[in-house]
Amino acid sequence: MPTPSCPAQNPGSTSLVLDPADGVVLLDDSFTADPYPLYELLRTQRPVTRARMPLGPSFWLVTRYEDVRAGLTDPRLVKDAGRLAEVIRRASGIPEDAASADMALHDHMLNSDPPRHTRLRKLVNKAFTGRAIGQLRPRIEALATELTEAMAARLAAGEQAVDLVEDYAFPLPMTVICEILGVPEGRRREFGSWSHTILSAASPEQHAAASAAMGEYLNQLVADKLANPGADILSAILAPDEDADRLTHVEATAMASLLLVAGHETTVNLIGSGVLALLRNPGQLARLRADPALLPGAVEEFLRLESPVNVATMRFAAEPVTIGGTTIPAGEVVLLGIGSANRDPELFERPGELDLDRARGGSLAFGHGIHHCLGAALARLEGEIAFRVLLERFPTLTLAVDPSELSWHNSILLRGLARLPVRADG
Repeated sequence: MPTPSCPAQNPGSTSLVLDPADGVVLLDDSFTADPYPLYELLRTQRPVTRARMPLGPSFWLVTRYEDVRAGLTDPRLVKDAGRLAEVIRRASGIPEDAASADMALHDHMLNSDPPRHTRLRKLVNKAFTGRAIGQLRPRIEALATELTEAMAARLAAGEQAVDLVEDYAFPLPMTVICEILGVPEGRRREFGSWSHTILSAASPEQHAAASAAMGEYLNQLVADKLANPGADILSAILAPDEDADRLTHVEATAMASLLLVAGHETTVNLIGSGVLALLRNPGQLARLRADPALLPGAVEEFLRLESPVNVATMRFAAEPVTIGGTTIPAGEVVLLGIGSANRDPELFERPGELDLDRARGGSLAFGHGIHHCLGAALARLEGEIAFRVLLERFPTLTLAVDPSELSWHNSILLRGLARLPVRADG
């Protein structure tokens, strides 16, 4: 699953890099490699600021916890799939004739507000009950065991290291979500590649090609499930509800795209970043090994420390909105910095440290309000199982490279390791 990545950076002092033409904060490779020094600076100096990636238009970035949390429920900051698709098209340089594929994939409930969001969420919620998620536990445990045994066999055969992202963190949630959606095993690796390309700083041509390929396949998958429904969750989502309401074909395709991407990308990042945090904190790792009852709280701490979603998906100011003393004009794109909020010292003591005893609550890793992550329970379950099985199978797990050699995906939206080489005895 090759994607652009940025070398890890050592934490340290940083400074604002401004575009001399308009004073906009430039988010360069050092930001995607390690955003936290800049976040710390912005929270104190420019908590609400215009920013931009090296390519694309500027947007407003909000970094303080209080402002981010309030922004997640502010009705003046709206979700609009049509405007989102146009922003993506312009930012990526995608031709207008290729924009329809993007629109088909992005026109889902995460990019909608009430009343449409209410209707779409209701139609999907029926398939994501606590009972339905709980029934996945045996399958997730079996997959985690299968993957760890495969890694152990390779190490026992003489391989110096395995890539925990490629060999464990990626295939575990990808297999689960593809089974949920009824995606055949032979197509799952393609989905991972398409998803990474769509969410990364890929070229316009790569982005358009991945969107078109994913859209074409999901469109056919939905048609197949409508004609021949099965026992999978996608078939359940497509079925009419008690009021005889159901997703249209276009809505179903977009929903399948959302579930596929959100259903594995965030959990991949949770597992990879969490394992790295433990390996860099041997005292905390030893405590977790000795007391597995700490696992639920540990997962919450991993989610806070390295939020898999770095910034919340795009919102637009429907009218002039004042946040943190700064007025954002109507029609402007607003990004809410979840990764920054989750390290705000105003709420979290020693926010850059891994603390398995930290009181739970407050983290915005799964969002807040009506757009709170639908799959949060599934991600937590996958995380708890993934860490438990991995630590039980590999009591001597260590990094196989210096931390400075690690790289992170080149994405402002997500925060995740591109690879994590590890070694273990037996």
